[in-house]
Amino acid sequence: MTAAAVIWHDVECGGYAEDLELWRALAAEADGPVLDVGAGTGRVALDLAARGVEVVALDVDADLLAALSERAAAAGLTVETACADARWFDLGGRRFGLIAVPMQTLQLLPDAEARGAFLRTARRHLREGGVVAAALADALDSFDAESDGLPEPDVATVDGVQYSSLPLAVVDEGGRAAIHRLRQADGAPEEHDVIRLARVDAAMLAEEAEAAGLEAQTARRIPATDVYVGSTVVILRG
Repeated sequence: MTAAAVIWHDVECGGYAEDLELWRALAAEADGPVLDVGAGTGRVALDLAARGVEVVALDVDADLLAALSERAAAAGLTVETACADARWFDLGGRRFGLIAVPMQTLQLLPDAEARGAFLRTARRHLREGGVVAAALADALDSFDAESDGLPEPDVATVDGVQYSSLPLAVVDEGGRAAIHRLRQADGAPEEHDVIRLARVDAAMLAEEAEAAGLEAQTARRIPATDVYVGSTVVILRG
């Protein structure tokens, strides 16, 4: 049976492809292998590996990484995995040309102290001249279930069961935005899930990165679509 964490990760994140072209381009520019931080079930890591890029996939959730490894093996791909917290991972002497932090993963860290810990750790794992690239959500505007035009739910069918995840509200909590979702699956009780994203912009991150020995470069853009908010990808060179 597929772990619930894997299913919901795929339902809510697996269909996003608008950023893949940018990660491919950054990987092509990088001098050396890529570290995918917050790799999940392999949305970015597997895409890069299929194009011949050497990738290490890092995530704190062992179930997600196990699913990634199974999918890599099924596709005949080699992707090394590392189960660790992004703030304190230690890959020994491994050094990377690109450390990619897609899909607002960095904003899951609660505050500037946590981001600083990640940035210092990432800096130690960069090759000379390597790049940390982190996506930040452009819009975390508050809304609630009484608002007109709620976003469409994310849906998927797994082993004959239909899963749906409907955004209900974004609640302003000061330094963070709490994203409330209603998770529904055939024959199972409804589940209320909350994900909190720190409110941080490119200028804030650039200042924090400078303290960690990283220099901000020209940011890249991932445009919004009818389904997904856009992102600013902050480029930090070591």
